[in-house]
Amino acid sequence: MPAFGNASPLSLPPGVPLPPEDADAHVEALAARGTERHFRRGTLIIQEGERGDTLYIVRSGRLRAFIASESGKELTLGLYGPGEYVGEMSLDGGPRSASVEAAEASVCALITRQTLLGYIAEQPDFALDMMARLIRRARLATENARSVALIDVYGRLTRLLDALAGPADAQGQRVLAERVTHQQIASHLACSREMVSRLLKDLQVGGYIATRERRLVLLKPLPARW
Repeated sequence: MPAFGNASPLSLPPGVPLPPEDADAHVEALAARGTERHFRRGTLIIQEGERGDTLYIVRSGRLRAFIASESGKELTLGLYGPGEYVGEMSLDGGPRSASVEAAEASVCALITRQTLLGYIAEQPDFALDMMARLIRRARLATENARSVALIDVYGRLTRLLDALAGPADAQGQRVLAERVTHQQIASHLACSREMVSRLLKDLQVGGYIATRERRLVLLKPLPARW
């Protein structure tokens, strides 16, 4: 593991992204400077619209970033596990752009804006990693917006299931890597839980999906239209 000090052993030419292992090392080094906090499942960690100056690095568990309408309808923006961080969007002093909750019991390292800026001053290459992550999230947000606007609910459902499913086994079946509830799927798709339940039931009756040990299994490729 590289040493971290005033010198920058990870220097790269301008515009060249950090190798994944170096980016991970930076996150680990930054997390060591933070304060650990434990959050119970369902705890609201960041409130959309509030001002804050704290970055949250996930040490264990998972966080869910989402936005909500005045009527309470939610749209999940992303799930973040160990080694990932949230909250960087408000480090410019602006309001939080989304809410974040603990999707499961989680431990985070809390990094203040002052600590982050101090670390970037010592290790400027880390700013490249932050920029790269912001670009990826912006592209994902654009894709999500396009999906909601241009693709019907069934189309969004099949895309989500395909993204969550693991590789096919010898029988051509694919198991979702994690357990997801109908409400969690609805939050991802910006639709009602009842609609998700109806679509999944129809797919199950049609022999396309099944549930095993509380995990969805794609028994065969899902039809393009329903």
